Amino acid sequence: QVQLVESGGGLVQAGGSLRLSCTASGIIFSIYAMGWYRQAPGKQRELVATITSTSNTNYADSVKGRFTISRDNAEKTVYLQMNSLQPEDTAVYYCNAGLTTGVPLRKYNYWGQGTQVTVSS
Repeated sequence: QVQLVESGGGLVQAGGSLRLSCTASGIIFSIYAMGWYRQAPGKQRELVATITSTSNTNYADSVKGRFTISRDNAEKTVYLQMNSLQPEDTAVYYCNAGLTTGVPLRKYNYWGQGTQVTVSS
């Protein structure tokens, strides 16, 4: 069974940094895209950043220049380095992966359980 396990959330002061990690486990043939989304209280889940298997990246305008997404294909892990954090970055951050698995092979979209990031002013 495929699982995504996140780590690295926590409480930080405005201007500080955090690094999130997400590792996929289970029988996986390939991972073609990984990303981070976030959901603040009372708001819809929104894209933060995505990265393809060839390391093409995409960022939400609100995090460009502050956040950096990267991945280690061998370790099936995606990272999100978050710098210059602001109170408006407070949210539950979810890892997402598009991958192929199963017999026959099919594409699936998986989510992690979420990790809380809280930025105090």
